[in-house]
Amino acid sequence: MTRQLRSNFEPGTTRWAMRRAQWRAMGLTAEDEVKPKIAIVNSSSALASCFSHLDDIVAPLKAAIRSAGGVPFEVRTAAPSDAITSAGRAGQYILPTRDLIVHDIEVAVEGAQLDGMVCLASCDKTAPAHLMAAGRLNLPTIVVACGYQATGRYRGEHIDFEDIFLRAGHVASGRITVDELSEMSECAIGGPGVCAGMGTANSMHIACEALGMSMAGSTPVRANGDRMWRAVRQAGERIVELVDEDVRPREILTADAFRNAVTTILAVSGSVNTLKHLQAVAVEAECDVDIAGLFEELAGEVPLLTGVKPNGDRHVDEFEDAGGTPALLKQLSPLLRLDAATVTGPRLGELLAGVEVADADVIRPLENPLARHPAIVVVRGSLAPDGAIIKRTVADDAPLRFRGPARVFTSREEGLAAIKRGEVQRGEVLVLSGLGLRGSPGMGLTSAFVFALDGAGLGEHVAVITDGQLSGLVNKGLVVGEVAPEAATGGPLGLVENGDLISVDVRERTVDLLVDDATLAARRDRLPAPVPAVGCGWLSVYAREVGPLAEGATLGGRLPRSVAAE
Repeated sequence: MTRQLRSNFEPGTTRWAMRRAQWRAMGLTAEDEVKPKIAIVNSSSALASCFSHLDDIVAPLKAAIRSAGGVPFEVRTAAPSDAITSAGRAGQYILPTRDLIVHDIEVAVEGAQLDGMVCLASCDKTAPAHLMAAGRLNLPTIVVACGYQATGRYRGEHIDFEDIFLRAGHVASGRITVDELSEMSECAIGGPGVCAGMGTANSMHIACEALGMSMAGSTPVRANGDRMWRAVRQAGERIVELVDEDVRPREILTADAFRNAVTTILAVSGSVNTLKHLQAVAVEAECDVDIAGLFEELAGEVPLLTGVKPNGDRHVDEFEDAGGTPALLKQLSPLLRLDAATVTGPRLGELLAGVEVADADVIRPLENPLARHPAIVVVRGSLAPDGAIIKRTVADDAPLRFRGPARVFTSREEGLAAIKRGEVQRGEVLVLSGLGLRGSPGMGLTSAFVFALDGAGLGEHVAVITDGQLSGLVNKGLVVGEVAPEAATGGPLGLVENGDLISVDVRERTVDLLVDDATLAARRDRLPAPVPAVGCGWLSVYAREVGPLAEGATLGGRLPRSVAAE
């Protein structure tokens, strides 16, 4: 009996005949026409090493899908790399491309009425985009994390892409030469895959498994390593079963699953970018959950159990060898919702029953953590009524309280020039405003400014506050990012003037502008009216349509009901 699949069109209809003609020309048979039709979402690009191995994964994945009784179709999408795509428009294309990928997937998979998806995730924005598309389309989906890159050696010492990112900020101050940086860049990356640190990519790969949307034991993995290839085969086989069983993402992307993901990110001191990405996934999946609220609620409960670079001295391959995400979840199990569903099949608690931690010094138990302070702190106050984010590492050597006069910049380049001229002084609070979702648009990348401060020896002696975004890979010093509401939409950050006193208190989770209300009201009256984005370019479309961070910065998104009601 023919399975009732949405891809099985009624024989004799126009769309059945047109598709049959196209697919017969491609070698598909009459038997193939009634099998589950699976999209292989390949966010591949030859522009960056992050994606350079994805095309080689497609053929083995197709074979696994065919052997399980499905018919695979490769679908390609945009593939942004923070290292490459950030060159144009000061990095403004990076975040908006996440949503472009979601639309790419919708057009291809929904337009063709395919039955399920296996998504090949790599650099930062691909994993959240794939999860968002899964939530939007609500078709059986498995996300395959395609691994992290091998690192290198520089003059006998370990070096990786994170070091290149950081050391580039040291050239202007003369701490290293251009020739030294050039030599480092030639040996920092030893193969394909994402950055080998606890940046946004590995954080989101881990989050995929914690959510139950990746196969158990598949994150993080060495790119082209045995575990990656095993995950590819398992996903190809399992996706056909998920279609047969009609297991859909919204059954997995529940409030309990998001709680588990937030708990996991806090335990590894994951990327601050996970907040907006997980919220965006929740919005697309129509799950009533407030991700920032979960980070605030769980901050005091979840200790740091591992210190993967840049948060500590461990490397991501040590974390994988210690048991990876399953071992971390095992250690966290008293804090998790163990009845959460997974694409693997068994509930989370069942999957963890047989898990062993290979090295409890790398992935610590709850009773013996590396640190007990919260890894990611949501701060609020008169300067950020809707919240902002601070990242804390294991050592947590940034100041916990800071009060000083503001020095305001309205672009990353303006700030970099001031550092180079020696104008930035110790004790100042450096404000980069107008870099938010609409003001940039797309959230300007401000990490280069932070690294330049570090290179100038100022990182520990100033604070940085911005409505832009920061790299999930490296943050130095006391940095308050993603201030909301942003300056371009009337947020208080746009009212700050040079010399205004600003106070940041990490323990109290506050960030305040110490200027009286009457003065701020007068400044607000003098502000020019915002200029609406015009044109058909992607950034103009994004600026007109993007929602606030509380909605995950989605296009046309909406707040979860419980948040909207407040």
